[in-house]
Amino acid sequence: MSTQVESERVRGWLTGRLPAGWFEGEPEVSIDRDEILVVGTIKAPEQDGEVSAAERSAAEEGRIRQFREDTREKRIEIARELEHATRRKVAWGVRAGGTRTVFTSLSAPVMTRLRQPERQVLDTLVDAGVARSRSDALGWCVKLVAQHSESWLAELREAMAKVEDVRRAGPAGDTDVPNDKP
Repeated sequence: MSTQVESERVRGWLTGRLPAGWFEGEPEVSIDRDEILVVGTIKAPEQDGEVSAAERSAAEEGRIRQFREDTREKRIEIARELEHATRRKVAWGVRAGGTRTVFTSLSAPVMTRLRQPERQVLDTLVDAGVARSRSDALGWCVKLVAQHSESWLAELREAMAKVEDVRRAGPAGDTDVPNDKP
């Protein structure tokens, strides 16, 4: 989990480093232990008259693909700099109208131990065709839990940020605390 200070530093660095005009407004920046995801909003294509949802979606996908190709070299350069500074991978994404696309994103292995009843849940999802593998099924379950408990998770993250603030403001310079080190 990233601290508030880390998040602010990364956002500030990106504000100074991203080329002007790439995104409409500030990009959405998500940070975890392994990865920084930067998702910016670009101007959706203008279309005359009434268009179907399929046509609008295809136009947005085309605009996103064009942005991806036009900015590839610069995004790689910026990502390398940020990866070096933070020791985290950097992923990019774009939103145009109602279409959101993440170009590349880290898929981090997570070791977990599950008892038979939990494995049976995953296997049922695989057997039913909901997921391709146990790994996909577990990812699907995590997304579902996050979706249905978003307010609780937000409250938990807020509490964790407050704990981090208290730690940071702690007695770092207190000379009355015994020091066991020579």
